[in-house]
Amino acid sequence: MPRVNMQSQDVPPASLPLLTQIQQAFGSTPNMFQAVANSPAALQSMWGAFGALAQGSLDARLGEQIAVAIANQNRCEYCLAAHTVLGQNAGASAAEMAAAQIGQATDARTAAALTFVLKVVGQRAQVTDADVAALREAGFGDEQIVEIMAHVALNLFTNYINVALDVPVDFPRVALR
Repeated sequence: MPRVNMQSQDVPPASLPLLTQIQQAFGSTPNMFQAVANSPAALQSMWGAFGALAQGSLDARLGEQIAVAIANQNRCEYCLAAHTVLGQNAGASAAEMAAAQIGQATDARTAAALTFVLKVVGQRAQVTDADVAALREAGFGDEQIVEIMAHVALNLFTNYINVALDVPVDFPRVALR
């Protein structure tokens, strides 16, 4: 049972314009955004971060693969389900999204990014020069490395919201691995 209000009519009025944008983008308002709408500042931060990263130098498919890897590691069933759907919408196969859950990919560039993000999350950002060098060897420059870190931060935020506030999953469920 969710631990915060999940009703649009009971959120602060300042959240309503953003909820309208979110509803238009998804065709409905996912439960996560309903929960976050209790704070207009948090909703603006989250929605703005999604929008900014969508315009970044990393493609949507890799962003979604990063998201499912982090969600699986953090045991966030909500984000795992949502980003699996979004990843498939971005062109990844079901098998590619399942592999990404455990940090695997057939192409070296994606595999390097997934290995890196799982290390960042698992070791609380205590990575080494060699870890960053592995990203560079896979073809990532400074812009992409910083964006990878931004994806990590956004996904930690969404994972923690959904797990801590027990947000009900409203996407097709995906088994944690």
